[in-house]
Amino acid sequence: MKFYDILQCSPDVLKRMIRSSDDPQEIKRLRRGMIVRSLLIVVFAIAFIGVMAALFGSDNSAMAVSIFCILLAVRFVNYGYCLRDSILNMAIVFALLLVAPVASYAVDPVLKFLMDGLSLFVILMMTSDDPKMGNGGLYSFAFIFLTGNPVEGQAFVNRAWMTLIGFVLCALVYAHNHKDQNANVTFWSKIRRFSLYEYKDQWRIRLAVGVGLLLAVFSSIHLERFMWAGFACGSLLSDVDVEARIREKFSDRLLGVVLGSAAFYVVYTILPASLYPLVGPVGGLCLGLCTEYKHKTALNCFGALMLAAGMYGVEAAVWIRIADTLIGIVFALAFFYVYDRFVLHRFLPHRSHYGARKEEKK
Repeated sequence: MKFYDILQCSPDVLKRMIRSSDDPQEIKRLRRGMIVRSLLIVVFAIAFIGVMAALFGSDNSAMAVSIFCILLAVRFVNYGYCLRDSILNMAIVFALLLVAPVASYAVDPVLKFLMDGLSLFVILMMTSDDPKMGNGGLYSFAFIFLTGNPVEGQAFVNRAWMTLIGFVLCALVYAHNHKDQNANVTFWSKIRRFSLYEYKDQWRIRLAVGVGLLLAVFSSIHLERFMWAGFACGSLLSDVDVEARIREKFSDRLLGVVLGSAAFYVVYTILPASLYPLVGPVGGLCLGLCTEYKHKTALNCFGALMLAAGMYGVEAAVWIRIADTLIGIVFALAFFYVYDRFVLHRFLPHRSHYGARKEEKK
């Protein structure tokens, strides 16, 4: 395997290759590839987000982060249908990410729930044909992040230009990497297969309704950094194995945030202020070497808390992070069981992916 090919592999794949190899030199090469890969992603993130923020304003950094994440994803994951329909739908998805979080910002909670839930559902229908590929978590993250960072006036105009540029970049990468895939499959053929009795479609509805409901409730009561609760909720509900893993992810998410927040507090208090700018990049570098969910959750705290510490102070930021995460995962767990009891049992009592997992648990 060429070193370039190693750089294209995920940490999960590289760690499996390391465990299965008996060649010390190959193991060193694979480990070096993991480190270089993570370093390149961090450097690219800093450059991309920094340039976008410089051109279109720091208050639009949420859109820059979202575009960056989508750009990385479209290199490897397609939408499951032909290129023409994929590019058209990508344009619609970017338009929804631009407009929906702003349009629903000042409306009443019921209308906000309907607007956010429907927008996210449309995005999931267009991007998440195969839930195990992770697009559900990616695009729900982007939607929640942008909902927590609305803009208006000239800042919105700047965000619109950033979104257009981001779409063009992502469309070019998508077209280059997936132009010959699913050539005979149209998006309309996917729409015609939609059914309330299919697990994948219920998974999309549950994720969209759950996240939309959380955003409507906690934004209306002005929960500080409510998007953190949204991230936690979306992470649990977007898991394709949610039936089997929700309790495990609940524990891992809570443990990861508590440990990550505590570690950040220690680092922040002992580190000279001049070194604070290194906290986020170093955390990102370590994140690129992780495969376990709780470790990723812990390291994700560093970048988020570094920004929040400047707004609330480090102690308040840490407590808000932990409290919001607890609220988000408790909400997700409660919503999951309510939806399971009153919706899934009606439409999917004995069949498909969901029924199989219920039987395994018995």
